[in-house]
Amino acid sequence: MRKFKWPIRLPLALCVWLPLAAQAASAPQARAPAQVSILTGGQVIRILDDTVEWYRALGTQQQNATQPSDLLILFANRQTADKVVSLAFDMARANAELLSSEASAAAAADSSTASESLTQKQAQLAAEHQSVQQEIATDRQQLGTAGKGRQDLAAKVSELQGELAMVDARKNLLDTMTEFVHDSDPKAANANALKGQIDAIAATVPGTAAAAPAVSASASTPAPLAAAGGAVPSRYGVWDLATEVFRQHNKITTIDAIDERTRSLATTFHKISDVPRAQLQAYSAQGDALAALADHASGETLKGLRDQFDTLAWLVKQTSEILVPLSKEQVLLERYQHNLASWRASAEKQYREAWSALGVRLGIVAGILVVVFALGEVWRRAVLRYVHEAHRRYQMLLVRTIVLWTVVVAVIGLSFVTELTTFATFAGLLTAGLAVAMQSVLVSVVGYFFLIGKYGIRVGDRIQIGTVVGEVLDIGLVRLHLMELNQQGPLGSTGRVVAFPNLIVFQTTGGLFKQSSGTELAWHETTVPLPVVSDYSPLKQQLLAALSTAAREYLPDAGADDAPQVHLRLNNGHMEALIRYPVSYRQAADIDERVAQAVLQVTAQHA
Repeated sequence: MRKFKWPIRLPLALCVWLPLAAQAASAPQARAPAQVSILTGGQVIRILDDTVEWYRALGTQQQNATQPSDLLILFANRQTADKVVSLAFDMARANAELLSSEASAAAAADSSTASESLTQKQAQLAAEHQSVQQEIATDRQQLGTAGKGRQDLAAKVSELQGELAMVDARKNLLDTMTEFVHDSDPKAANANALKGQIDAIAATVPGTAAAAPAVSASASTPAPLAAAGGAVPSRYGVWDLATEVFRQHNKITTIDAIDERTRSLATTFHKISDVPRAQLQAYSAQGDALAALADHASGETLKGLRDQFDTLAWLVKQTSEILVPLSKEQVLLERYQHNLASWRASAEKQYREAWSALGVRLGIVAGILVVVFALGEVWRRAVLRYVHEAHRRYQMLLVRTIVLWTVVVAVIGLSFVTELTTFATFAGLLTAGLAVAMQSVLVSVVGYFFLIGKYGIRVGDRIQIGTVVGEVLDIGLVRLHLMELNQQGPLGSTGRVVAFPNLIVFQTTGGLFKQSSGTELAWHETTVPLPVVSDYSPLKQQLLAALSTAAREYLPDAGADDAPQVHLRLNNGHMEALIRYPVSYRQAADIDERVAQAVLQVTAQHA
């Protein structure tokens, strides 16, 4: 029976296998001299980010494309941009394949020694596994015919089965370590991660062929288009024309920014294309050298040269798949820049036309305003020369001011609108809103013209509004102001200024009373009970004489129409006299006192 010391064999196996695995993982990474990558993974990702960011500028172009010619250029640019993005991803995938091949070649070269040791160990374990199985089969055959030694054979079979399980475990451990060493190569992992990142970036650009791994590089490319400038409609208002000027200026600025980014991207692609172009030249030189060697070689040498030719052909193919998209992208970006130049020329033409239309419209408005102000000045001078009455002159100048500024506002408002129907609708809604919100103010403005009319009031007139009596200090467009006068004692100012809205002329309550123009007199009246006499005619004559004497003391220039009046009437069986007499506003209290004394003297004589 074989003697296996398996408790000691496991540590020994680990001591052998783990250094081999570590040697495979940390072996020097030698690169095949013919396989050289064009870009690193970081550079590939950075170039794709720049390309995708440039592609998203189509959204800005779409916002600025309003004319039909702009839409045509936008369509051509979109096709070109889709093709540029697809070619950029083709280049990135080809470079990723080259990086993956380089990593595989380097890993194969670095792990050749470790792989040989692992292969020998696997063969040794396989042989040991087969030997144990054969021994188990032999012992089982002997176990069927054995007599007294049956128990020993059974124990031996059991021990061999444990030994076989141990050999299988060692073999599985070695296989696992071999797979781990192969999968832990950093270059291969980076190459696989780069492919995943390229696919993830392609998924963020929907609507293009970038998401497909294989894109035909021979698809037709759009031809550059010539843009025709759009005429600026002549019916635009000042506001619309100014908006058009700013919009065209923003469009030109946007086109310049996109053109700068396109030029920067084209420069990047040009710099990148120098490396694969030089690499292809080196591969061509290597091919010529191998061809020269093949002319004088034979046998095993020719077989080795064939392998080198195959490798070199694959490298040329992969490098060409990087260089060809880069060259096509440069051509496409040139056409893209040509389209942008045509678009900018169109935008500049529209910009100049918009400025010209705006200048003409502003010139027309300025000319109309000059004419309006000139006519207003002629009106003012005519009023000052031919209207001599101060109040009438004030009215004419006020009307002139209102008409002048109404016309100015109308001219400016009409110059800012595009269509008269729009302005009429807006003006109607605005007028209705103002009429509701400022009803009292508008009625007061209308009342102003009634107050200053032919039979209206003037500054200095004495008027009564409700219970307030005063002199007019000012008549405004909305309100008038009175200096309140004392009505109980001697006539004079109370020191208060009362303001009334002009809409008082339209109100039936309160009323507005005005002193007759050119007169300072007012009529007062009072009722006096008379004593009982047989004849009231002499008493009436005495009262008239006393009133006339009192009136002449304060009103020496009063005419016959301003003579005092006495009327007798019977009230509840008693005779009384209704006395009316003129008074001056400034001496009303004194006249009332003098008349009262005269009446009392006459009635006292007949008491």
